[in-house]
Amino acid sequence: MSKMKLSEFNYDLPEELIANYPCDNRDEAKLMVIHRDTGEIEHKLFKDLINYFEEDDVMIMNNTRVFPARMYGNKEKTGAKIEVFLLRELNRESLLWDVLVDPARKIRIGNKLYFGDDDSLVAEVIDNTTSRGRTLRFLFDGPYEDFKAKITELGETPLPKYIKREVEVQDEERYQTIYSKVEGAVAAPTAGLHFSRELLKRLEIKGIHFAEVTLHVGLGTFRSVEVEDLTKHKMDSEQVIISEKTAEIVNNAKRNKRRVCAIGTTSMRAIETSVSTDGYLNPYNGWTNKFIFPPYEFSIADSLVTNFHTPLSTLLMMISAFCGHELMTKAYKEAIKEKYRFYSYGDAMFII
Repeated sequence: MSKMKLSEFNYDLPEELIANYPCDNRDEAKLMVIHRDTGEIEHKLFKDLINYFEEDDVMIMNNTRVFPARMYGNKEKTGAKIEVFLLRELNRESLLWDVLVDPARKIRIGNKLYFGDDDSLVAEVIDNTTSRGRTLRFLFDGPYEDFKAKITELGETPLPKYIKREVEVQDEERYQTIYSKVEGAVAAPTAGLHFSRELLKRLEIKGIHFAEVTLHVGLGTFRSVEVEDLTKHKMDSEQVIISEKTAEIVNNAKRNKRRVCAIGTTSMRAIETSVSTDGYLNPYNGWTNKFIFPPYEFSIADSLVTNFHTPLSTLLMMISAFCGHELMTKAYKEAIKEKYRFYSYGDAMFII
């Protein structure tokens, strides 16, 4: 297979197919099922996913939890409104955070930003990291728990920019998977948003095992690729945790030739980051900047649940590597024709 170029991952998406809201019931989103061996495409509902699994099959799920990362502050003296997007905590003791600011040209080292109607939280800019990136030190007296509570109170759910509406109360719940546990993501692992409590219960009764990994989704996931030669693209690092218990559940299933399904591209990245020489999953606690694009040999999962992704995105490249570029292109054309809903709050795809 020849090397693929960026331009091969472009497609035209009608604006009205971008989902601005989640569907009423999590598990009643549409589900496109793609059979890699035959090229067959089926149209189902998400809750029909259970029919493709048998006892002792495994689903690998990313249990990261999104924190309210988008805050609005005012610049000292001018009072200009500044959006501050919290990326990651750098130092808990000194309350240092990596953030993006917008508009960035106004924000220089030494500036102070005030948050809340009563200016109850203040941050000082102590470094420039990129054109929009800054390091902030929050000035807060009191226990760390109170500081986190303050951020939760003042921050809002960080819906992606392509969702053209104000954040609403329901987003707090719907932009989290129901199995989210470990706080640290600035974007939801969206394939998992389709699981309802009822569906999880039914899967459990059927004897499906759940193996949890943690990958804290960063904004790098959405960063556009700006090089035509994909081998030159660098991914941002994201934190990954794979426990011994998870590795054991997955490796047992592999040894017994059971289906192993990655729920979402983030779960897939996590497991492909830590593969043993003989193709099994190793426990891991660290960082990954793994970029998966065609051609690529996958080691762990033999199936994948995912949403419909933006043109030219690294997520689309991973899907292409897993599904086959031709079949993926055909599936996306069909999704547009059948009016599937795209992106974070959109419908799902199951590749087997």
